[in-house]
Amino acid sequence: MRNFLIVGGGVAGASAGYFLAEFGTVTLLEMEHAPGYHATGRSAALFSEYFGNPAVRALTTASRSFLTTPPPGFADGPLLTPRGVLTLCPVGAEEQFAEMLADGLSAPTPVREIDHDEVHRLCPIVRSGWYSRAMLKPGAMDIDVDALHQGFLRGMRARGGQVITSARVRGLSRRDGLWHAATDAGEFAAPIVVNAAGAWADEVARLAGVRLIGLRPLRRTAFLTDLPEDNSLSEDAELPQGLSAARWPMVTDVADTFYFKPESGRLLVSPADATPMPPGDIRPDDLDVAIGVERLQRATTLEIRSVRHAWAGLRSVVADDTPVVGEAPDAPGFVWLAALGGYGVQTAPAVGRIAAAAATRTPLDVAYDHLSPERTHLERHGTPTSRAAFLTERWK
Repeated sequence: MRNFLIVGGGVAGASAGYFLAEFGTVTLLEMEHAPGYHATGRSAALFSEYFGNPAVRALTTASRSFLTTPPPGFADGPLLTPRGVLTLCPVGAEEQFAEMLADGLSAPTPVREIDHDEVHRLCPIVRSGWYSRAMLKPGAMDIDVDALHQGFLRGMRARGGQVITSARVRGLSRRDGLWHAATDAGEFAAPIVVNAAGAWADEVARLAGVRLIGLRPLRRTAFLTDLPEDNSLSEDAELPQGLSAARWPMVTDVADTFYFKPESGRLLVSPADATPMPPGDIRPDDLDVAIGVERLQRATTLEIRSVRHAWAGLRSVVADDTPVVGEAPDAPGFVWLAALGGYGVQTAPAVGRIAAAAATRTPLDVAYDHLSPERTHLERHGTPTSRAAFLTERWK
């Protein structure tokens, strides 16, 4: 018998396992042949303290110190590298742009409005007549997702944890003070189970007879296309210095209808779709890819002749688009770590630590009651929940 079972081996489950291994023995159950196959492996890999609602942004800020200065031996290189985000205002969206600009001034690294010349210096393919205003979010950074994920798994194993792959949970029940998980790889038992199953989290709860949180998996499409041949940046560009399109910032718009950024020598593009889907190994829809191509060509001077590779992943959310982390009020020892949306990678150090605190009932130096699974039941039954407890402090 182990002290903790974790269902799901993505970055959320791996982070919980990393922190829980300080308290006892951990078994992580992953249904695929390798951890990180679904949402973690299909992430846009951006760290942004401008992204999401106040609770999400606070969780991101709470994760920054771990990501910028990970424990010795955690990773072979830096987890974060400069990128920046260039956010454009399509003609007619000026009111939305002004709100985003004002909101971004309170970020740890404030946004600033930039002129057309600077936009062109930072990313020369942006089409001048398509937008009226632009802002720069200089604090956004790329995340080495694989290094972060493997660092958590490696650290968990070093503390005695184990990872069981091809172990899809088929049954989950509580008997004699223990959670018993029947899986494709055998049966496992522990007094505490952490549900970090991503898009399958409500299905795991259903197996356990635990009240659901109303999880909605949403498809997000991305694809790679070639960069233009003439892709130089001017030497006085403010964001990461360099003469290659590899140093362009991520580019998006205030309405969140597309984004693109350099990736592996090509351009990663997404139409920022959010189509409800059942949990599964999601494939891209040709129409979404075509929409992404059309939006990219409308906002830039690129002419897309071919799409090199397309894929899709699931971003799982609840009604208030805030992660659900904490012990289920109707099931002792059942801890939720779910509904991370598109924020899972950048918030992993914070939510993993919160999940470990919930599982061990260990107090933290910040409040996280607003992440409780109880709120999802109240919201879905029309009972208002407080928004005053947003997480506003960072971990030391």
